[in-house]
Amino acid sequence: MNKDTFDLSVVIPLRDEEAAITPLIDEIAGVLADRSFEVIAVDDGSKDGTDQALQALSERYPWLRILSHAHSRGQSSAVRHGVREARAPLIVTLDGDGQNPPDQIPLLLAPFERGDARLGLVQGQRAARKDNVGKRLSSRFANWLRSSLLKDGVRDSGCGLKAFRREAYLELPFFDHIHRFMPAMMLREHWRVETVDVTHRPRQGGRSKYSNISRGLVGIPDLLGAAWLIRRAERLDPAKNSVEE
Repeated sequence: MNKDTFDLSVVIPLRDEEAAITPLIDEIAGVLADRSFEVIAVDDGSKDGTDQALQALSERYPWLRILSHAHSRGQSSAVRHGVREARAPLIVTLDGDGQNPPDQIPLLLAPFERGDARLGLVQGQRAARKDNVGKRLSSRFANWLRSSLLKDGVRDSGCGLKAFRREAYLELPFFDHIHRFMPAMMLREHWRVETVDVTHRPRQGGRSKYSNISRGLVGIPDLLGAAWLIRRAERLDPAKNSVEE
């Protein structure tokens, strides 16, 4: 496929999502039928039948590309691998468990159609989460803490539905779990960020990769690291190409 024949790359990080991936790819095919696009599925060390399901799908959909990790590297590394291999200037990500409805993708893309060259990221925000009470409460607290410390103006940066410029993403410093801090990191590099409310639905199969406790434990050092990166950044004014005082 010629890289000039499409303008959108959809990157899907997934691990052990055999039950969810086929209906998810089928939905994407319908939603983006009138667009030039590719889908990059990054299998992050699955131990179930995810690989076989992807191979079967690739026979039906020539725009589906499969990247595989022998061992799990984590969601941020999977996204990064997919973005680096992407051949379109605009990227959309969504989770592989089916909780992010593909019919929300046009909502994420609409702000880019206004032609703002400094718009780097459109972050989805789940309007009515379909997770259990414990997960919703822990996520609400984590988002409050992150927003209070990083001042990114986003209430749900962990939502997997995102649209962003590939060039903007490649400017970001990489660290594990950066996918949860992308709005703050985009702002750090002086890209503009918008938010869009999106729908959410129950998991289509498999199970969550983190418990509420483990998610909090890995999140605290990442949050402190993100805050450090922001404080250490030069406050460069891109319009003047100079450092602000």
